[in-house]
Amino acid sequence: MTCQEAPEAVSSVSKMAYQTLQQEYLQIPVVTRAYTTACVLTTAAVQLEIITPFQLYFNPDLILKNYQVWRLITNFLFFGPVGFNFLFNMIFLYRYCRMLEEGSFRGRTADFVFMFLFGGLLMTIFGIFVSLVFLGQAFTIMLVYIWSRRNPNVRMNFFGLLNFQAPFLPWVLMGFSLLLGNSIIVDLLGIAVGHVYYFLEDVFPNQPGGGRWLRTPSIIKMLFDTPEEDANYNPLPEDRPGGFAWGEGQRLGG
Repeated sequence: MTCQEAPEAVSSVSKMAYQTLQQEYLQIPVVTRAYTTACVLTTAAVQLEIITPFQLYFNPDLILKNYQVWRLITNFLFFGPVGFNFLFNMIFLYRYCRMLEEGSFRGRTADFVFMFLFGGLLMTIFGIFVSLVFLGQAFTIMLVYIWSRRNPNVRMNFFGLLNFQAPFLPWVLMGFSLLLGNSIIVDLLGIAVGHVYYFLEDVFPNQPGGGRWLRTPSIIKMLFDTPEEDANYNPLPEDRPGGFAWGEGQRLGG
């Protein structure tokens, strides 16, 4: 290889790597892609001191009196400085958000967005009473809880130390937070909101005299719904993206 060919080869490899990365990124479902990207960019902006956490946290007084309405959203996007806690939360957020979007919400983007809005609103209301200023971790626990209740037969392995059924995963995560010295209020809030959604969407409609109280507004359906890929598609719990070892699951009887 000549000196002139070397830079061209490096450029070609770089271009291929970029295209591969771009292709993988675009294969992430749209809601998962948008939310995780927003979280990463927000954290990067704080690390680079472009913004500060004081501009992001949830403060009802600043929202109502100073009209800083962006705080209703930004408090869900910041998971703290880059470190173990941030990486741990982002891995679980990406993993279980994607599994929900590609599983029980497959072809139902509008319903998934409505779940985000409902969970975020309920969490914001509860957050006022428990004085939480950042709700991203609680939102992640909510996603984990909903996934775990919809996949009760999946057997989980946590860090290679614990084996348990999927519905116990949120409680295992809460115990892990306790071991790290963190407040479990965040985890309890996520579990509570997740259970409210799960009960109203999956349990109550199937009870005698029950019905669906949660209905996705038409305008959200118009904006986000896409044609169904296959009317006969039946999502399986083992359709798991990513391949992370934390919280890996295996379907029983499979």
